[in-house]
Amino acid sequence: MIRYPRLVPALVLSTASVLALATSARADDPALEAPTVNLRPGPEYADDARAFQGIPGVERASNGRLWAVWYAGGPGEGGENYVLIATSGDDGRTWSGPKLVIDPPGPVRAYDPCLWRDPSGRLWLFWAQSHGWWDGRAGVWAITTENPGDETPRWSAPRRLGDGIMMNKPTALENGDWLLPVAVWERAPQTDPAHRHDLGERTGANVLISKDRGETFAFLGGAIVPNRDFDEHSVIERRDGSLWMLVRAGYGIGESVSRDGGRTWEPGRRSSIPNVVSRFFVRRLASGRLLLVTHRPPDGKTRSHLTAHVSDDDGQTWRGGLTIDERPGVSYPDGVEGPDGRIHLIYDYQRTGDKQILMAVFDEDDVIQGAWNSPSARRRVVVNQATGGPPAK
Repeated sequence: MIRYPRLVPALVLSTASVLALATSARADDPALEAPTVNLRPGPEYADDARAFQGIPGVERASNGRLWAVWYAGGPGEGGENYVLIATSGDDGRTWSGPKLVIDPPGPVRAYDPCLWRDPSGRLWLFWAQSHGWWDGRAGVWAITTENPGDETPRWSAPRRLGDGIMMNKPTALENGDWLLPVAVWERAPQTDPAHRHDLGERTGANVLISKDRGETFAFLGGAIVPNRDFDEHSVIERRDGSLWMLVRAGYGIGESVSRDGGRTWEPGRRSSIPNVVSRFFVRRLASGRLLLVTHRPPDGKTRSHLTAHVSDDDGQTWRGGLTIDERPGVSYPDGVEGPDGRIHLIYDYQRTGDKQILMAVFDEDDVIQGAWNSPSARRRVVVNQATGGPPAK
C-alpha cells in the first residue's frame, strides 16, 4: 500500500536551542548527549585496532586538501561504532591516520557520516547517533570548520539538527535554501526497551531545510517510496525548478518529485534506473550534467561493478559507462568535483575482509568514453586499510 505525502508543521531549531538540547540531555537518554570531539585519537583507533570499517564520504577544500570520513569500531554495525576522518594534502596520494574521532560513550553509536562543503566554503561533518543499532529515532549531528584547507582545522561544538539519519550530501538550491536528505527508517527498533522510540508519521525519506545558511533547521516534508530500504536518499534540483528525490529501495532505486520546494511529494514509485539494493551516488556537476554511480553487476544482485554514467537531460537518459571497480564487495560511493573537472570518488571494499577505503579519480570524458583516458585518472587508490580482527580470506 502506498502512503501518500503529508505536510507537517515546521519545527525550527536555532543554534542556541540545538546546543541546549544536546547539552541538557537526560541521563536516561544518552543518545541526546553531545559526544566529545576527539582531536587526538589514541592507539585504540589505529588501523590495527579496527576489525570493521566502511560507509565513506569525501570532500575537497578550496586549496585542494581532501577529507575522507567513514565509520568503524566493533565487529560490525552496532553500539561500538565510531566515526573518524583522515586528510590528504597531496591530492590523495598519501593519507593521514585518524585526525578526529566521534565515539559516544556506552551503547550509543556514531555512524553513517557525511562530509559537505557549503557554498561559503565551510566544511560540515555530519553523523548519525543512536542508542544501539537502531532506536527508532537516531539523530543527525554536525560540527563545522571555517578553515578546511588546514591540516589541523578548528572545529565547532557538536549540534543536534534533528531526528533521523543523513548519509548523502545536502543540496543548495538556486534560491539559497539548503535541503538535508534525512531519513527515519520504518523498521522496528533494535535496542533495549527503555530506549526505543516510535516517530509515527515522521518515518520516511524526509527533508530538513535551512533558509539562513545553517543557523536554523526545520522539518520541511517527506516522501514515501514503496518498499524503501534504509532510504539513503538524495535530492536533485532540476532545471524546471522541481525537486527529484532518489531513494534506495528493495528493488534498487525509487523516486518521487516535489513541485513546491520540498513541502509535499508525489506518491513514490519505482525508478527506471537499475541498481542493486545498496547506496548509490548522484550529483549535479559544474557542466550541468548529472553524475550517477550505481552497481551494474551481470547477475543484477551482487554489490560489484560500480559504474558511472552522466545525463544531459536531468536524468531522463544516461550515457557513457565507466566501470570504477568490478570486484564483489565494493559499495557505498560518494564523490566530489574539483574546479578542474576532476571527480574524486570514494567507496569501501570488503568491510570485514580487506577492510579498505578506496578512491578513484576521473573526469566527465572518461565517463562518456567508458575508459580511463584522462592523464590524471587513477583507480583503486588506497585511502585506508584496517588490519585488525581475523585475517582477510
